[in-house]
Amino acid sequence: MRQLHAPITRRALDLLVTLPLLVVLSPLLAAIAVAIKLTSRGPALFRQRRIGLGDQPFTMFKFRSMVVSAPSDDSALRQAFADELAGVAQPENDSFKLHDDPRVTSIGKLLRATSLDEVPQLFNVVKGEMSLVGPRPALDWEHEMFTPAQQRRTDVLPGLTGLWQVSGRSRLSTPEMVELDLEYVERSSIWLDIQILFRTIPTLIRGDGAR
Repeated sequence: MRQLHAPITRRALDLLVTLPLLVVLSPLLAAIAVAIKLTSRGPALFRQRRIGLGDQPFTMFKFRSMVVSAPSDDSALRQAFADELAGVAQPENDSFKLHDDPRVTSIGKLLRATSLDEVPQLFNVVKGEMSLVGPRPALDWEHEMFTPAQQRRTDVLPGLTGLWQVSGRSRLSTPEMVELDLEYVERSSIWLDIQILFRTIPTLIRGDGAR
């Protein structure tokens, strides 16, 4: 009975928080979309394939933070991710993210620093593809690099925020983030979700960085 009601309760919490939040944030969302359109060519929203619950792919929404003509070669990012996941590299900040990426627009830098580029994922929550709390949804190639044990991250819905986001965020290494995601899968509960949501607010205010 507990297992049956947990997903229902979590879904109710997601909708109870997300729907009013979208109404309140609608003027801000519109303003950001206009700012993106006025400062660079291309759509305001960026759509990207991610891996969700049960290894099923879905389309995740973000505000576009890069130029449309950005080169598609992400081999350096993939290698950095693989090295850190294997323990070969231990960067001091921002995990495997590339610094001073020339593809990021001026408004994109601000959106990323404040995590506002992630707000459109509230629509993924409404669609039931994501939850407010859970492991961050991985790209296909990231998911393929995980071990079978690490791929258990997809045993629950991916989320906008989670344990690692409120436990150091970009100061953590990729293996540490994955371990915290797996810890969330093991400890997953509505009470834990509520705790993480409340801890997320000061984390965003401090501007600890985003991923």
